[in-house]
Order: sequence, then C-alpha cells, then structure tokens
Amino acid sequence: MSSKREELTSAMKEALKNKDQLRLDTVRLIIAQLKMKDIEARGLGKEAADEAAILSMMQTMIKQRQESAKMYRDGNRPELAEKEEAEIKQIESFLPQQMSATETEAAIKKIIADTGASSVKDMGKVMAEVKAKYAGQMDMAQASSVIKGLLAA
Repeated sequence: MSSKREELTSAMKEALKNKDQLRLDTVRLIIAQLKMKDIEARGLGKEAADEAAILSMMQTMIKQRQESAKMYRDGNRPELAEKEEAEIKQIESFLPQQMSATETEAAIKKIIADTGASSVKDMGKVMAEVKAKYAGQMDMAQASSVIKGLLAA
C-alpha cells in the first residue's frame, strides 16, 4: 500500500473520530476516485495506480472543483461555490507543496537539458518527464506553456 493511500485511510478514520463531515466526505470522494483509477490501471496491466497517478488525479479533482465554483459564482449560488472551495482546501492538504513559477521554470530547464530537447517536437518527451517527476507539485497546464515557451525560443 502506498503512503498516499495510507494517508487517506488515516485521514478518513480521523475525520470519523472528530466528526468532521466536510473532511470525511472529501476523503471518501478521493478514495472513490482512487478506486476507479486502480481499475483503470489494472486494465493497463498494472496492479494499482502509482503515486504520480494519484497526485495527478487529485490535481484534476481540484481543477473540476475550481470550474464548478466559478460556475456557481456566475450563477449567483455562493453557498455552493463555498462548498466547492472548501473541498479544494481539503484535497490540497494531501498534495505536496506547490512549486513557484521560478521553481517550475528551473525544473523544466533542467529536464530540457537532461532530455536533450531542442524543439517543440520534443515537447511530449519533456512533458512526460515533468509529469513523472513533479506530479502534484506543479500545475501541468502552466508547465506546458513554460515548456512551449522555452522550446520555441
């Protein structure tokens, strides 16, 4: 069992014990999503989803909630937007510290140098390496635009 799975299980037990309904509901959502990821991984011949896949899945969950919160705010439903934002905070508590823009750029420059990427055609190779090393630590959409900018220069 991976450390992230153990962390989620213990967080669920703690939320149950403390009667923290928001945290409990959010952790259960993450675990349910994780079970779907495991099924998907088995279809690809793996035993279960790895740490990088788990972190990536949580990043996706955050993005979904950010979009929902924006739609709720636009639709004049602030109470629903606040619930989505509270869930975002709970999910973020399981992710590693996010890298700053300068740290992201430095890490990407190092990967570009290590992989020998020289043009935008090599973007897929660089992106795969970034996802493998920094899943959950940087916003992949931002990383993609940084890679494009560096390789196009």
